[in-house]
Amino acid sequence: MSQPASPPAEETLQVPMPDVARFVQQLSHDLRNHLNAAELQSAYLGELAEDAALKEEVKRLRAMLAAMGASLQNLTDSFAPINLTVMPYEAASFMEDLRQKIGKQFPAASGEIDWTIETGSALLSIDPQILQLAFVELFANAFQHDRAPGPLRASAVVSGGDFVFTLTEPKTSFTGETERWGLQPLAKLKHGHYGLGLSRTRSVIEAHRGQLRARFDSAAAALVTTVVLPLGTEG
Repeated sequence: MSQPASPPAEETLQVPMPDVARFVQQLSHDLRNHLNAAELQSAYLGELAEDAALKEEVKRLRAMLAAMGASLQNLTDSFAPINLTVMPYEAASFMEDLRQKIGKQFPAASGEIDWTIETGSALLSIDPQILQLAFVELFANAFQHDRAPGPLRASAVVSGGDFVFTLTEPKTSFTGETERWGLQPLAKLKHGHYGLGLSRTRSVIEAHRGQLRARFDSAAAALVTTVVLPLGTEG
């Protein structure tokens, strides 16, 4: 007697990232419409309220709605197409801008960075605002993910006709995969973080015709992230 055929193995659904991006953008748009309506309603409640404690609670509610809207907007931005407005920009000026941005965004941790900038008068052809956000994401990851005691080391040099930026962060152990660094969006999720920052950073760097690499130096107990960008010209 013949055995019944085994049921076919369930196939893993593969959804293209452009489809995921469109879904997230549409969902975010719809949810923000609801949040805007709730914000208008809470503003009206604030006008009606006479009790001081109630007014304070309405104010807190409006702040919560605003934070939710900002979070959705940030998520949408993570999927937005990268449209560059490229201009000649001195590498040294870009790095100084970055230092100031890091100081403002991470005031408690920015003093724990050893900077080395030796780019001379070299020029880059970049969109400085978009590229700066990509670099900030590298520092944000370094500050947040299993950092060991000790300073970060950030260096920028010119080598072989390229701008080379290296961020070295101390780590007593590292079990991540560096071969596909920034190529696995949505792989690691936790509250408020959706595994999109590093992927976005890689996309921005590659849009500038650059490269993003990472390796774990076990001898030095450090994760070394490297960004290589081609030098630009005056015109």
